[in-house]
Amino acid sequence: MAQKWYAGLAGGFLGGLIFGIYMQAAGMLESVAMLVGSDNPGVGWGIHLIISLLFGLAFAAGSQYVKNKIVYAVTFGVAIWIIGPLLIMPLMLGMGQLLTAAFAPAQLMSLVTHLVFAGITAVTFHYLNSPKLRVIKRDRGGSSAA
Repeated sequence: MAQKWYAGLAGGFLGGLIFGIYMQAAGMLESVAMLVGSDNPGVGWGIHLIISLLFGLAFAAGSQYVKNKIVYAVTFGVAIWIIGPLLIMPLMLGMGQLLTAAFAPAQLMSLVTHLVFAGITAVTFHYLNSPKLRVIKRDRGGSSAA
């Protein structure tokens, strides 16, 4: 059982790291830092990675209820896009929700990046939960927490 949570954390971290590199290059981490009253990109990185880890855990929690993992990853990516940059973040920054601007080019790019994050999270999660990996762990004398 713990394996699922570790896999979710690992997927969220890897997805967050890759997404964060893009966000840093695009100058967006300062906006994330503004959620706590800062404009420091390092603070933005910290907040972004915490959110990514939480999303990784959320992915792990929901994964047991869906058989088609591709559909789940796409749905998850769309959901975190709506929840994060269209609702919570702009509301916390006093801008109001951005649902009406969902199909503006900047928001569509945000959708793509959240879908990529979800894809990376899903692939990492699936790999770390694969039966083959569990067999390898058992062969090395470790215990498999399934």
